[in-house]
Amino acid sequence: MSKIFELGFGTTENEIQVENLEVKGVIPDWLEGSLIRNGPGSFKVGEQQYRHWFDGLAMLHKFCIQNGKVSYANKYLNTKAYQEAKATNQISYSEFATDPCRSLFSRIMTVFSPKITDSAKVSIAKIAQRYMALAETPIQVEFDPDTLESVGVFNYEDRLVGQMTTVHPQFDFENDIVYNLVTRYHRISHYNIHQIIGNNFPTKLASLPVNTPAYMHSFGMSKNYFILTEFPLVVNPLALLLWIKPYIENFKWKPERGTPFWVINRHTGELISQFESDPFFAFHHINAFEQGDELIVDLAAYSDASIIQSYYLQRLQSNMNELPSGNLRRYRIPLKGKTVSYETISDSCMELPNFDYARMNTNPDYRFVYAVSVNKENNLGFYNQILKVDIKQRKDQFWFETGCYPGEPVFVGKPGRSDEDEGVILSVVLDEKVASSFLLVLDASSFEEIARVGIPQAILFGYHGAYFPENHEKSKSL
Repeated sequence: MSKIFELGFGTTENEIQVENLEVKGVIPDWLEGSLIRNGPGSFKVGEQQYRHWFDGLAMLHKFCIQNGKVSYANKYLNTKAYQEAKATNQISYSEFATDPCRSLFSRIMTVFSPKITDSAKVSIAKIAQRYMALAETPIQVEFDPDTLESVGVFNYEDRLVGQMTTVHPQFDFENDIVYNLVTRYHRISHYNIHQIIGNNFPTKLASLPVNTPAYMHSFGMSKNYFILTEFPLVVNPLALLLWIKPYIENFKWKPERGTPFWVINRHTGELISQFESDPFFAFHHINAFEQGDELIVDLAAYSDASIIQSYYLQRLQSNMNELPSGNLRRYRIPLKGKTVSYETISDSCMELPNFDYARMNTNPDYRFVYAVSVNKENNLGFYNQILKVDIKQRKDQFWFETGCYPGEPVFVGKPGRSDEDEGVILSVVLDEKVASSFLLVLDASSFEEIARVGIPQAILFGYHGAYFPENHEKSKSL
């Protein structure tokens, strides 16, 4: 078993608070706010091991930046899944790819009363003035951004059994609206798009019936359209309603279906059309915008869904594991046609993409995308570098350091900026050499390191986070 596997996919024993971390370098004086990260805090309960990177007990990490200083705190989400795991010393709730050990009777009873996990460990967003830890399961967990204490739950729809949602809501900051996609599984399933205006309750804006629903981790949005990319990783809804196997293991890869793009009018909720594309897979939509009679959709795309299998811990524990490479693809949907085409913007490995969402979402002039990547000369193991793609110049830049494994790069723009990449990149990096983590601060333009902040423990490999300025202006999770 490799050292980095033990560090990145182990267990966080301590919840700590440190008021003044050691800063090497200089943090810009304009950077005042909090970075809150989400991800697994433990991949083990008692003697039982979770099976997949997307499993585990949720933990929040907060970095508060002020006057060039940084404090840190971490805390498990105090959910039912966490409480029962601590009480019984066993995995008690089904996760993405892990089921608890159950007797035949228990499995039968689960059909009638399934235990839906509330371990909301995937991303962070501020919705209706509430800070949320988000999961693909329907239960989103509200927390206090100051203490990280769990304070409540949030749902888009009633009847939690038989629904999943995305962890990447879309934001219309100008009109104070949040949108998200809920897949409702039934004999006839539905893709439901909900909107939250201001602090109001969610309302259903669009609903599309579907016989064999697909796995969707995110969806796209332009000025006038929603884009549902229906990858051919699909499920028989009955299998999910019975919940005999862990969630993702009910889905089947069927490339003969191709990958339809469903385009929906943002203002009326009406289906515009369905457009045909060759089979591919992606977790993350990046941006979408309109150019004349074309709808442009950028994604971090794979040729198939084998990346999901590559995230099983049994494979990740080998330091000879090579991850499939997702690339930045640009899909062109002809609004007056039928067949979708695409081009590869960058052939560098890309995952957990981010960009200047607050200013450049749905904007055809957006230029820069940031992501974790794999160094081509050190391509075995896990994500070990940060990538910046210049879409206009088709140029890639990298940050790489031997033995370091960065997490999602979060772009924070300098107030009053004139250039799109005027700001910093924040990334939590696991350093194998010293068996702990640090917060990396990169100049987003030059991609040079300007500061790193030491953390007195290793932070497990997580997924997404969000930066919240002190004045709480536009911010979201990508």
